[in-house]
Amino acid sequence: MNILAIECTHEALSVAVVKAGIVNEAVSADWKRAAESLVPLVEQVMTESRLHRRELECIAISSGPGSFTALRIGMSVAKGIAYGLGIPLLPVHTMPAMAASLRAAEGTVMAVIPARKGEYYYTSYRSEDLSLGLWHDEVLRGSAADVAAVVAAVVADLARSGEVVVVGRRLFELIPLLVGSGAVYREADLFSARSLFSAAERLFAASDIAELIGVTPDYRQMFSPNGGRG
Repeated sequence: MNILAIECTHEALSVAVVKAGIVNEAVSADWKRAAESLVPLVEQVMTESRLHRRELECIAISSGPGSFTALRIGMSVAKGIAYGLGIPLLPVHTMPAMAASLRAAEGTVMAVIPARKGEYYYTSYRSEDLSLGLWHDEVLRGSAADVAAVVAAVVADLARSGEVVVVGRRLFELIPLLVGSGAVYREADLFSARSLFSAAERLFAASDIAELIGVTPDYRQMFSPNGGRG
């Protein structure tokens, strides 16, 4: 398949194209300037892949949770391209995609993404389920202490049946709380736009394609009329 993928949910920005199994990817460190950087990255990977836009079969977007602003920008760009080309837009849940990119050994992978200040989204997956594409969308939200407590409980429950790996991007508040827990922390260095391809292919093959107007960012937060977040 020929797929364009976009990942800009939090702390990183990447765009990738797969054409006949060959991947071209562009990554930017200027994540907070996604509005200015995203379209040039799309143009770059399309040029490098020598793929005409009309040859694209679908767009994959990392749908969240994550930064409100980045999710909105990424979704807007992806929707614009999909609408212009008349092709499906496939939202891929960010947390299982990030967990699956780790390619962890037998055990449990907990994906953690910053929410608002002092809070995190977190959820756990069995590594064998991740490898089989059996992804769930159950996400919790809490403080770093809450996440650490759940990690300790998972470690105790698993005992010697496998390792527990916590994966995220620059979770500086959480990392010290994991010391002595028995879990291993890994940076999500392998999670990027190319991580969305396998899920997008499954969604496309299963005809699990939503109407374009119904594809929205997975904010996971409530917003009040005065601009606050709940």
